[in-house]
Amino acid sequence: MTQSFTYRGMPHEIVFGDGSSTAVGDHVDKLGCRRALVLTTPQQVEDGTDLARNLGDRSAGVFSEAAMHTPVDVTERAVERVAVTGADCLVALGGGSTTGLGKAIAYRTDLPQIVIPTTYAGSEVTPILGQTEHGKKTTLTDQKVVPEVVIYDPSLTLGLPVAMSVTSALNAMAHAAEGLYAQNRNPIVSIYAVEGLKAMQSALPAIVETPGDPEARGKALYGAWLCGMVLGAVGMALHHKICHTLGGSFDTPHADTHAIMLPHTIGYNAAAVPELLAPVGEIFGGTPGAALYDFALRVGAPSALKDLGLSEADLDRAADLAVQNAYWNPRPIERDPIRALLQDAWEGRRPER
Repeated sequence: MTQSFTYRGMPHEIVFGDGSSTAVGDHVDKLGCRRALVLTTPQQVEDGTDLARNLGDRSAGVFSEAAMHTPVDVTERAVERVAVTGADCLVALGGGSTTGLGKAIAYRTDLPQIVIPTTYAGSEVTPILGQTEHGKKTTLTDQKVVPEVVIYDPSLTLGLPVAMSVTSALNAMAHAAEGLYAQNRNPIVSIYAVEGLKAMQSALPAIVETPGDPEARGKALYGAWLCGMVLGAVGMALHHKICHTLGGSFDTPHADTHAIMLPHTIGYNAAAVPELLAPVGEIFGGTPGAALYDFALRVGAPSALKDLGLSEADLDRAADLAVQNAYWNPRPIERDPIRALLQDAWEGRRPER
């Protein structure tokens, strides 16, 4: 018998293709807007300035303070800039940090958003917003933060450094992997998850070997979209809880943290739901956690939390925080096993499962 399920699609427009970002002004017009505030990180301010120039009189300027984990104080400054400039929509250019800032502004102002991703984070197609304040990261889900338009232009990712390409792709893969055993999983999301993982498995080694390979870049961006669709449709579990804990409370880099933790959290849950994670083993070759670990090493991803500046003394507190207000998970989230998992990830040890 076919399983019963509920699926809700996201109400955004997806535009995919080389050069598609040059028509961003047309999308501003279609939204009925007149003044777009361009958002970037400090590192991408030049690209943001070029985009604002392309918008011409539709531009309300550039706000270039987007930061990892979406600090609330940065968002408050951005909202002030919106008020001063009279912006009536947002154009977020960049990765997860910029997308997060756009969502945080939209949550407070209900301004429409156009997102142009330049990494493989995938968060641009979700109703999820993570914010950090007073050393703690919290998440919320609200349709107000879903961008109205997402423009995927693979040509913008050709210069993305290989290391960042790898970690942001593994971040996206985590969405897909957890979607396979989500409490509210459904057949449609499982198709997205499997196809997204296959795309990344094919694209990442090619990007590592030839960073400017346009076909590989396009495939990775396509995979990121699919993985993001999973994140937007079903609930996440242990992996995302631990990564939010480490990022929000210990300020570890977002994508690197996901890349390191993924094999360990998937290995942890493979003990409880091996049949649901079987596609991961089939795609990457081996038991799910170990196969992801081997793949991550193959493409040069970081493998140990200690290399991110996390001290061994931090692991006890991290374990305590990770089991507080725990997300639903297919395997019970218990303090001692989680502490052991964090130790393995800190040392960079290969998972058994």
